[in-house]
Amino acid sequence: MKTIYSTLALLVVIATSLHAQDTATHQSNAGIKGGYNLSAVSFDGDGETGQRHGFHIGVYGESFISESFSIQPELLYSQQGYEIKDANGTFTQKLDYINLPILLKAYPSKNFYLEAGPQIGLAISHKEEYNGLFSSSQEYDPNNFDWGMNFGGGFKTGSGITLGVRYHLGLGDLYDQGKAHNRVWQFSVGFDL
Repeated sequence: MKTIYSTLALLVVIATSLHAQDTATHQSNAGIKGGYNLSAVSFDGDGETGQRHGFHIGVYGESFISESFSIQPELLYSQQGYEIKDANGTFTQKLDYINLPILLKAYPSKNFYLEAGPQIGLAISHKEEYNGLFSSSQEYDPNNFDWGMNFGGGFKTGSGITLGVRYHLGLGDLYDQGKAHNRVWQFSVGFDL
């Protein structure tokens, strides 16, 4: 766990120190972003649960380290969780996170980018809902800390509007028992300020 914290701290320091190294073609920028989430959980690597629909919103800063590469830290509020349906009803686990992804972005062309990088998350709320023939008072207690990797890509216009898609591969255990990991598809729109 110390290695994860050290790596994230190093990436933040690098991103901050490289802020002054803009190239003539690309400028460092900051902005707001938001969009749609499709989240699920993988239990013991045996497939995924049903998806919960939600959204994400937050801010980002992008610092170019060369003409084709940048580092982009973000701070996002993200609705995540999952659904399990059976003959008796639907169980929904609603999890809300504050996430900090740090992404390395590569621009193979002027407007198209690919991105990858680590993410840590802190669960700020959780709620269970059961809709069906029988109600349940059982509460699940998910871990507050999550971490994983993000992979994605998108398109950025010359005016600073970004359309992107990202997949979050959670690597931290959602519960103390079993191997439950977050899986999230994010579809977003961003605006440079």
